[in-house]
Amino acid sequence: MIRPEYNKSLFPHWSTLPIRFRDLDPLNHVNNAIFSTYYEEARIEFIQEVNKLASELKNGYSFVLANIEIEFIRPVEYPNNILIGTGIKSLGNSSITSFQAIYTGDEKKLVSVAEAHGVWFDLSKQRPTKIPDIPDTEKYMLSNSLFE
Repeated sequence: MIRPEYNKSLFPHWSTLPIRFRDLDPLNHVNNAIFSTYYEEARIEFIQEVNKLASELKNGYSFVLANIEIEFIRPVEYPNNILIGTGIKSLGNSSITSFQAIYTGDEKKLVSVAEAHGVWFDLSKQRPTKIPDIPDTEKYMLSNSLFE
């Protein structure tokens, strides 16, 4: 996976989360399992920002996580905040691939990257369905040059 240096314009969406004491392992580092939760919280914030997707959540649709790959680069310690960049890497008929990166809030050092694949899901029918048309899709997409 790529390891991008911090750049505010790299991602269309940013989340800031505090590191909580309960997130730590015995070595005072954020436990690796917690990174999945951080990424999930940022993806949920991102989806809430995309008005068409947020409105469809109220109508019985949601993304279901199909796969996530997380690369751990360096430990994060308490106290600190983290910055999570989120964007769409690719968009299919019923699936979406996101790319995310976590940086320390103080020094903006890269600590982890992740690629997640989600499926747009009709909760009442319990099956995948077509992602609704998203106005201004390009503003949520990551640059292809990032992955070359």
